[in-house]
Amino acid sequence: MQALRSAQALTSAAAHAAVGAAVARAAELGVAINACVVDAGGNQIAFLRGDGAFLPSGKIARDKAYTAAGFGAPTGALYDALAGDAPVLTGIAAQPGVALFQGGLPIQSNGEIVGGIGVSGASAEQDEICALAGLQAIGLAQD
Repeated sequence: MQALRSAQALTSAAAHAAVGAAVARAAELGVAINACVVDAGGNQIAFLRGDGAFLPSGKIARDKAYTAAGFGAPTGALYDALAGDAPVLTGIAAQPGVALFQGGLPIQSNGEIVGGIGVSGASAEQDEICALAGLQAIGLAQD
């Protein structure tokens, strides 16, 4: 029996590059967002508030990142997957720090979850576009 396994870890430089790229993409779209990157354990590594971004959206961005990392799935896809089971959907959505709408993406490397990125402040679709820009900037966008 193997007692330990090695794990990959997202660097702070990559996390900062990802939130910077997400905020830059938002500016190109003409919107203001907050972006957050967490590690595989849900611990915040980087956060950036775009100029004029809504203050409450900062927590929502963090919740989206935490949810994507914790469940290993895009936050919008989680809602869709749970929509057919109302009690489970309600129970999971009621947990602290869980966000079940677009804008949170898991960060994966070689099939391993290394973190999550969350974006909030624009439309759900724009949030997702900006989160994807963050992953593309660090070469970890999933196909």
